Amino acid sequence: MAVSFNPASEMRAYLSASYITREVCVMSNNNDQRIDYVEFNVKDIQRSRDFYGKAFGWTFTDYGPQYCEFNDGRLSGGFAAGPARSGGGPLVILYADDLPGTVKRVEQAGGKIVRPIYGFPGGRRFHFADPDGYELAVYTEDGSKE
Repeated sequence: MAVSFNPASEMRAYLSASYITREVCVMSNNNDQRIDYVEFNVKDIQRSRDFYGKAFGWTFTDYGPQYCEFNDGRLSGGFAAGPARSGGGPLVILYADDLPGTVKRVEQAGGKIVRPIYGFPGGRRFHFADPDGYELAVYTEDGSKE
């Protein structure tokens, strides 16, 4: 059985697919000027993996004993082995549909609630400290499951 090969049509198909792929990537790569990655220095990478995996269901990729990347399904970041940074940093705020359930998971995973659930315009949130002492917050919008 002979297979026909038409270089011109093959090239058009390739260029068309390449153009479509490139356009989709350009249109969907809307990360310019947005937070793209969050990194924490931590004393014990495994402890941080255990805490965030158990409390929030994050997944991880190891890059050796000094670095581990996390992914929460929307944003990636990393845990770098080293002394935790103290004070003066921005507050990282996570989202959860079920705030009381998230409080329980944070506590069960070893986190400490440093500011219980409170209301703010448009929603409710709480603050917690992770095992390295970083303070983060979790919020939900008004009308979310409570």
